[in-house]
Amino acid sequence: MKITHDTIERKTGLLIALVILVVSIGGLVEIVPLFFQKDLIEPVAGLKPYEPLRLVGRDIYVREGCYNCHSQMIRPFRSETERYGPYSVAGEFVYDRPFQWGSKRTGPDLARVGGRYSDEWHRLHFEDPRQVVPESNMPSYAFLNRPLDMDVKRRMTVLRILGHPYSQKEIDESDAAMKGKTELDALIAYLQGLGIQIKTVKG
Repeated sequence: MKITHDTIERKTGLLIALVILVVSIGGLVEIVPLFFQKDLIEPVAGLKPYEPLRLVGRDIYVREGCYNCHSQMIRPFRSETERYGPYSVAGEFVYDRPFQWGSKRTGPDLARVGGRYSDEWHRLHFEDPRQVVPESNMPSYAFLNRPLDMDVKRRMTVLRILGHPYSQKEIDESDAAMKGKTELDALIAYLQGLGIQIKTVKG
């Protein structure tokens, strides 16, 4: 049977099968080569997996939906690099599951926020954003000033299975790093580490 364009359009099952075939082939052609590009799977110089407190802070960042208003991706355009710093590269996010790239910016990009403000500034900003940024429309996160209650050992153990180079000693000692800390402390620790490796490497 000769398959013509008209035949494909009239036979829904055939059309669906061909669409799936074409999309699958296209997807493989785009995705498979990425697994063999070293610059996409090799961490930038000095990059280490998240310390226990920062790891939990990242989970809180995701849990609270911070990515809905803040991207962590500086595009390679002059307007972006002049405002935020060096553009983002894949090697910075090797240990991010899931990565926080995006294009939604109700608030500023946070890819290079590490070290830009003091811990106290961040604390005030989370408790009452308009106290430090009068025009801010960010809600208060004062409720995060509560004790941490998260199983960081389990998180680190799972991440080690996925390829993060945590040692058993680091996992065993992780609870000590959380002692007496609040969720706000963890979130601030996470933010203070964002983008500092690439800034150091690029000078």
